[in-house]
Amino acid sequence: MSAFPCVPRRATPALRALPVVLAASLLAACGGDAPEPPRSSDAAATVAVDAPSRIVEWALPATGAGSASPDLALGADGVLALSWVNSREGRRHVFQFSRFDPIGQVWRNAPTTIAIGNRMFVNWADTPHILPTPDGALWAQWLQKSGDAPYAYDVALVRSADGGANWGAPVVPHDDGTRTEHGFVSMWPQDGGIGIAWLDGRNTVGTSHGGHEGGHGSETDSRPMTLRAAQFDANLRRVREHEIDASVCDCCQTAAAVTARGPLLVYRGRSDGEVRDIMATRFEGDGWTEPTRVHADDWVMPACPVNGPDVAAVQNDVVVAWYSAQSGEPQVQIARSDDAGDSFTPPVVLDSGAEVQGRVAVALDDRQAWALWLRENAAGVQSLWLSRRSPDLATEYERIEVASPQGRGRGTGFPQMQVRDGQAYIVWTEVSEGAPSLRGVQVAR
Repeated sequence: MSAFPCVPRRATPALRALPVVLAASLLAACGGDAPEPPRSSDAAATVAVDAPSRIVEWALPATGAGSASPDLALGADGVLALSWVNSREGRRHVFQFSRFDPIGQVWRNAPTTIAIGNRMFVNWADTPHILPTPDGALWAQWLQKSGDAPYAYDVALVRSADGGANWGAPVVPHDDGTRTEHGFVSMWPQDGGIGIAWLDGRNTVGTSHGGHEGGHGSETDSRPMTLRAAQFDANLRRVREHEIDASVCDCCQTAAAVTARGPLLVYRGRSDGEVRDIMATRFEGDGWTEPTRVHADDWVMPACPVNGPDVAAVQNDVVVAWYSAQSGEPQVQIARSDDAGDSFTPPVVLDSGAEVQGRVAVALDDRQAWALWLRENAAGVQSLWLSRRSPDLATEYERIEVASPQGRGRGTGFPQMQVRDGQAYIVWTEVSEGAPSLRGVQVAR
């Protein structure tokens, strides 16, 4: 039986006017006869942007029971890199990866181990990442315990020059030596090496930490987390390091994208008045621009929502999506910039209401913007939603429920999405009988 039951999906008004085509797309999504998805940019260009998509199960590699915390990155060669952590009772944590060729629709390698160890810090919200760079190298980072305190851990950074067959010795991007929290990492290609940003707890020594296990720990009595970034060359030598922001939300994810004018970093800030709005800063010359708000939500929140933003860029065009609840009602918003993040248009509210969980992912190509987010109803049933919009965000081409993940609450983690040749690749964590596993779909155009 298909893992994606044949049930009607809600659609935008434009799609409801196309019942025959929509019925055909639903048949294909449920395993009926349908052509293979286009496998080249030329083929993708022949599909009208407002035509309905097909949801096709994406057969993942043999990640095994106990796998969670997926990360999905797209290399300059068009190959996808999927990483995850496998954790089983009585065994050491294993950080693994595999690469997928969208043209051939094949996995290039079986699950391959990056790191293994008992002191690996594994958390539903602060997850490892993988990054292919244009020189053919693979970079990866995970978190390693540095002390006995619950949130005493460091970032470990490694590089492979041979596609992941061999990995060098890990380095720690920060050199403060404090047994505090360092995590919520973003990475991006930069000058033949990488840039890396993280939330840094060096200034929180001796203060309380609300934590991110339960989601909303109090931070009102703690000194703030900072946001720092560094650059490393291909030999894992630190080129430079900066403190970008001296006060940020303690446990919201950061995200980065490379624009035509340099890397753009987005994160959730934290003002003296506990305003938790989304901030943006870009690397220019040899430093970072003054962080500015993507939008003045003015969300006053005395604790961390554990729900960071995501960003995607093509040249100077940028989209940022995020979760907020400044009106008391959860919502997901998306905003656009055409000047590499100097300024943003007023946001579009993608979804709102008590069921909105956020945990957003975004993508951008030359024809459309993509936004993914999670909902959970009062019965604990989750649903994963995708909106495809015009690049200026003014027109919604399609809104579809792409999956109904098994599991509830934080167990399903943060879904991941990448887009190539007009096709979206989506992966998330499911929990069945207490055991997590990875699932994936392609949204075929």
